Amino acid sequence: MKPTSPRQKYGQRPRKNGPRGPQRHRSADHGPKGAPDGHVQLYGVHAVEAALRNPGRSILRLLMTENAENRLSEAVAARHVAPERVSPRDLDRLLGADTVHQGVMLETEPLEEPDVFELVARADAGPLVVLDQVTDPHNVGAILRSAAVFGAAGLIMTRRHSAPLDGTLAKSASGALELVPVALVQNLARTIAELKEHGTTVLGLEGSSEHALETEPLTGRLALVFGAEGKGLRELTRESCDRLVRISTSGPIGSLNVSNAAAISLHHAAFKRTHHAQ
Repeated sequence: MKPTSPRQKYGQRPRKNGPRGPQRHRSADHGPKGAPDGHVQLYGVHAVEAALRNPGRSILRLLMTENAENRLSEAVAARHVAPERVSPRDLDRLLGADTVHQGVMLETEPLEEPDVFELVARADAGPLVVLDQVTDPHNVGAILRSAAVFGAAGLIMTRRHSAPLDGTLAKSASGALELVPVALVQNLARTIAELKEHGTTVLGLEGSSEHALETEPLTGRLALVFGAEGKGLRELTRESCDRLVRISTSGPIGSLNVSNAAAISLHHAAFKRTHHAQ
């Protein structure tokens, strides 16, 4: 089956039924607490600015302090939206006193989800990142940011037992949630099998592997699979990969935070792709 071309809108709104499979239903677990049902609240200057500049992102409500409106005046004007003026304390009450909102909150709908076949088509230009039940939104946000920096084709993670695609993750991603397509899947092992059927080499990052990531070509259609903090890759996920590889280290600590491991792996892939193309 030949993969189709990617669409222009990336993100997390489920597709309608189509020839490639059943509709994926939006999970209520992926909306922030306190947001209206099915809505997402984004906050922070970089996350909201990126959302405003994304034509695929709806604007249901935009709350801003005077200072935030001044900082984002160009992006606000481009979307022809009139923000509601609020005080920092208003946003503290809405989002929680510990939320670093920087004076702005955007209420929106989840973005439209790409399907696996669209991501496979994009993988000709950059690797895919696959997360096996990584639940920390700060880690996933940092991984998305690295994915945007190093030209990853997209991110795949499980619909359940994953970080919610809400304000915390979006702020950690610093705008990358609007740039990197994210697909949520029901069964990761089945999805990995689909990737392999479409010519994708799937490498699982495993610290105990005898094979070094640095010795892999990291070119062509490639997916890099990362496990959760502490647990690592689940057994079925490990068995589904083409190979398990490790990042070579020489220091007294033998493991890396998952977001750091993803950044290093994506850098290696970007470096090898660049030199392979020369």
